[in-house]
Amino acid sequence: MKVIILAAGVGSRLGKSHPKILTSLIDGKSILEHQIDGLSHYVKNNDIYVIVGYKKRMIINSFPQLSYLYNNYYETTNTAKSLLIGLKGLKGHDVLWLNGDVVFDHQVIKKIIEFPGTCIAVNKTQVGTEEVKYRTNNQGFVIELSKEVDEPEGESVGIHKLLNQEIGILRECLSKCDNFDYFEKGLELAIEHGVKVTPIDISNFMCMEIDFIDDLILANKTLENKNKSI
Repeated sequence: MKVIILAAGVGSRLGKSHPKILTSLIDGKSILEHQIDGLSHYVKNNDIYVIVGYKKRMIINSFPQLSYLYNNYYETTNTAKSLLIGLKGLKGHDVLWLNGDVVFDHQVIKKIIEFPGTCIAVNKTQVGTEEVKYRTNNQGFVIELSKEVDEPEGESVGIHKLLNQEIGILRECLSKCDNFDYFEKGLELAIEHGVKVTPIDISNFMCMEIDFIDDLILANKTLENKNKSI
């Protein structure tokens, strides 16, 4: 299993002067440090690849133990092209990929890794207006995945797994995406080409994306309450 963390973007909505993934949380750990802590239960550091672009040297210097791939066109591309860079560099392995702004309980990773097929982590208890939503067919496989889904069943939380034999299909679909498309567009195209994606409900675990200051405040409150209960 290889892991790709998408962290090339500026993260302008959070309004920080550093890459979003280096944002510190209430416990003093950065988002990336939290991600590594969670992933380390299941994968080795040398199996983690971070796609970097904006102020990449800050990330590399902070976490020299990780491997890096570069999106030198981060200002004119989005996550579809960043993920494509990652998938081109990694062959022969199942791949777990996640957005660089997700803070999660490590058991979310456990559920995703233990599932035998291609899957995405979802929260069925909330559907944010700005979040990526999903809908399934009668067999329980995802058929829509975007910010514009009628009658959504929940929201995607930014953590995904793809089986090795399906990587070629997703690479081809991502290559057809426009520069500013999110990778979900490529995944939707892959679904149209026969890739079966199962939503894995992780609603009972902490898992949130930090896009705005309000998200950061909520994440800090959640971590604070979690620490108090330990």
